[in-house]
Amino acid sequence: MVQLEAMSIQVLSEQLASQIAAGEVVERPFSVVKELVENAIDAGATTVNIDVRQGGRQLIQVADDGIGIPADELETAFLRHATSKLQSVAELNAIHTLGFRGEALAAIAAVSRVTVVSRAADDTAGTRLQLDGGHKTNRETVGAPQGTVIAVEDLFYNTPARLKFLKSITTEKRLIDEFVTRFALAYPDVRFRLVHDNRITFQSNGNGSLRDVLTAVYGPDTARQLLEIGDQKLETDAQSPPPIAVSGFIGPPSLHWANRSHITLFVNGRWVKDSSLTYAVIQAYHTLLPTGRYPLGIIFIGMPPEEVDVNVHPAKTEVRFRHRNAVFGAVQRAARQTLVADSPIRNVSGWTVGGAEQPSPGWGGSLDFAAFTRRDSEQGQLDLDWQPLAASGGIGAEHGDGAAPSPPTAALGGDKLPIMRVIGQVGASYIITEGPDGLFLIDQHAAHERILYEQFMAARDDGELVSQGLVAGTAVHLSPPQATLLTENLEHLAGLGFQVEPFGPNAFMIRAVPALLAKSDPALALQAVIEDLERGDAPLQGKIEAKIILRVCKTAAVKAGQTLSMPEMEAMVRQLEACHSPHTCPHGRPTLIHLSVAQLAKEFGRI
Repeated sequence: MVQLEAMSIQVLSEQLASQIAAGEVVERPFSVVKELVENAIDAGATTVNIDVRQGGRQLIQVADDGIGIPADELETAFLRHATSKLQSVAELNAIHTLGFRGEALAAIAAVSRVTVVSRAADDTAGTRLQLDGGHKTNRETVGAPQGTVIAVEDLFYNTPARLKFLKSITTEKRLIDEFVTRFALAYPDVRFRLVHDNRITFQSNGNGSLRDVLTAVYGPDTARQLLEIGDQKLETDAQSPPPIAVSGFIGPPSLHWANRSHITLFVNGRWVKDSSLTYAVIQAYHTLLPTGRYPLGIIFIGMPPEEVDVNVHPAKTEVRFRHRNAVFGAVQRAARQTLVADSPIRNVSGWTVGGAEQPSPGWGGSLDFAAFTRRDSEQGQLDLDWQPLAASGGIGAEHGDGAAPSPPTAALGGDKLPIMRVIGQVGASYIITEGPDGLFLIDQHAAHERILYEQFMAARDDGELVSQGLVAGTAVHLSPPQATLLTENLEHLAGLGFQVEPFGPNAFMIRAVPALLAKSDPALALQAVIEDLERGDAPLQGKIEAKIILRVCKTAAVKAGQTLSMPEMEAMVRQLEACHSPHTCPHGRPTLIHLSVAQLAKEFGRI
């Protein structure tokens, strides 16, 4: 352990104390945007323009048409704990504004170069004030419209350790996109405009229609499907008499995502992060969503300000409720009631096939019960091509006789697996085969993923990847954060067979896809790739491409619950035998399990 020399206790300098305090409020560029936009809304702005360059490192400028800052108060606004929103301790128990701590402007100025131009309604001219690291460098009178423009340049220039720990420019852009779109949803009567590096990435019209903002954020197709909760005032129990108002929109069960990030919560107009309330929304979809999928929700919670404590963290994104259980129950009931009343969901109690009720399918691998009621002559083929990817141009080529091609004899058996004879299929999900020492149960989806993955990688290494052009391009609309992520990865997608080009604000046109996806929905395939990329940062090109390749193979593989003909099962087994790593899918899940003859004899009591 390092022995420290005795040092005298002394008060930190004002500059050092300000920089340390700034770390609680200004964590990254997104934090600056958040604080400045909140100030603009508190100032009664109807238009807020945000201009960002280099992910916020070079410039963050927020302009509003609010009430402005009086000329004689401009310097005071940048002092620590200076605010116009809080006058007494009593007011701290019932906060009505987004800001109130009086720390944001001082914290921002301490770690950047700030220029502010503002004119209050009663002033005849505007005032420009410039600060460098929190110190005033210039002040002058200028002509300006009513409102405030704050430009923050060279963020963290004087704290290089903070600058070093920032994420990539793409990540910072996405965080800013997510925040601005959230506030546009919370304040549909405010016109927002977000510009990244001189390119408009988001704008709302400020006409007060939340539906219009939803369309701007998620696109018309998604916005059209959303279910309105309405303004439900749910009375709580005797111990918590104040009513809790819940409103907003949620997606139907058919609309789901790979993570929880599409659940957005607002409390009295303030965006908050609360894992308990997020779980309340998820719980409302119990039994309605596939495993590992999450709903979309924009939930507005209204309650008396004295019932919620927003002074929990300097960032003001965490809150504490006086009656947490009551709020949880109100959100869950409101979402569930909306789903039950309005959502065109399937009958979860089961459905009828041939006059007999069948159990509801499990999402771990749904069974196509109708497949077991059809005659063999009616089932037909799945139109699968099991030839190597580079030679065939991918899965999905059609055959004149409607039958799968005979497997090549050279692929019989392999170094990793014994020769197996196909017996049949169980549960429309697993292929039963017989080997030299017992039975093998093969997961058809996992096995097909492994086959496609090795074929794809071999074709890629040989420079023979095949791309399938689309006769008519497919348009897809993304949220601003997703559009930023896709734009940054267009080059990686192009190298793997996708041809995607911009087609308007947050819209893209898919011109070609990897040949593996020739029979898949291009828009859904691209959306799945983006969701995988959203799950975490992948700064290395190899990691990004690996995610895309895994998603392509997963999307193209046959699914559990899909019936296969005997030639198709035989072809899959032969292809699996020829794989270098046949025992697991690319995600590490087993492709087959083995039941030895000795184990079977033991189960039947023979030994």
